[in-house]
Amino acid sequence: MSLDQYKTIGVIHSCFKEKFGIPRQPGLAPSTSAVLTLSPPFDTAESVRGLTEFTHIWVIYIFHANKDRLWRPTVRPPRLGGNRRVGVWASRSPLRPNPIGISAVRLSGIDTTGDRTRLFLEGGDFLDGTPVIDIKPYIRYADSIPEAASGYAHQPPPERPVFFTDQAEILCKEKEKKGIAGLKNLITQVLRCDPRPAYIDSEARRRFGVRLHDMDIHWETRGESIWVVDIVEWKQ
Repeated sequence: MSLDQYKTIGVIHSCFKEKFGIPRQPGLAPSTSAVLTLSPPFDTAESVRGLTEFTHIWVIYIFHANKDRLWRPTVRPPRLGGNRRVGVWASRSPLRPNPIGISAVRLSGIDTTGDRTRLFLEGGDFLDGTPVIDIKPYIRYADSIPEAASGYAHQPPPERPVFFTDQAEILCKEKEKKGIAGLKNLITQVLRCDPRPAYIDSEARRRFGVRLHDMDIHWETRGESIWVVDIVEWKQ
C-alpha cells in the first residue's frame, strides 16, 4: 500500500474548538472529553471487539489545522520558554514533514448502537474535527518505561493556582446545572498550565479567552495566579 492510500478511519469531536488553550500533552487535563466517531467501513461492531477490555488507547491522528504549514528542522518548545531551539525530532511540534500526532488517552466507553460506532475519550489534547488514521490499545508492560529519560521534559510543567471571581463562579454553576458536568474542573485543568505563548510578558496583566464547548472562558493573570473572570456564550 502506498502512502497516499492510507485512510481516515474517523473524526474526533472535542471540547476544544480552537488551538489556543489545548493542553500541550495528553493527560494534563483529565477532565477533557472527546468522542471519536468511526467512519464506514471501519465502524462495525466487530472492529472494536475486545477493545472494552483496555482502559487506554493510542490515537494516531492528523494535525489538520497545521497540514498546510511548512515543516521546520528546528522548533522552539514551549517547555523551554520559546527561547531555545531543538531539532524537530526532539519535539512534539505539529510543524513536521508529516503532520501526524499520537496521544495516549483514557477510553471511557464504546457505543455501537444505532448506525455508528463511537469511542468516548478522556484526557485528550485534540482539536475539534481532528481526523484519525489509527487507534491501538495501550499495553502497560510494553508502553510504560519508568526508567526512560525525557530530556528537557523530564517533569510535568509547573502549575499555577486557578481562581474564579464571584461572577465566574455563579456562571460556572449555572452551566453545570444545564448539563456541562465538571465544567469548573475542566476550566481549572486547562488553565493551570498557563496556555499563554512563551513570548507573552509573564508579568503583564492581560485578559485572554479560551473557547471550550460553546463558551468563551475569559481569564487573566494576577501575579502567579490565574483568575477566571467571565464565561460567555461563544459568538462566531
